[in-house]
Amino acid sequence: MTLQEGTPGAQYVVTGIDLPLELERRLEALGLLEGSRVLVLEKKRRGAVIVKVRGTRFALGDGIVRHVTVRE
Repeated sequence: MTLQEGTPGAQYVVTGIDLPLELERRLEALGLLEGSRVLVLEKKRRGAVIVKVRGTRFALGDGIVRHVTVRE
């Protein structure tokens, strides 16, 4: 499943990121990489997802969360 399909309040493990290398590196700098635990805090109407990774809260746009695969 993708991070976009995640449920608010649920925690997931990132299994893959299918984005251009520059964006993948930026997500890695934020702590979001394969094997990371991510907590979905909120989903916005336009597809953005607010997540918490390693104690840091940030928002990811729908163009990114569609390309991040996760498992429970």
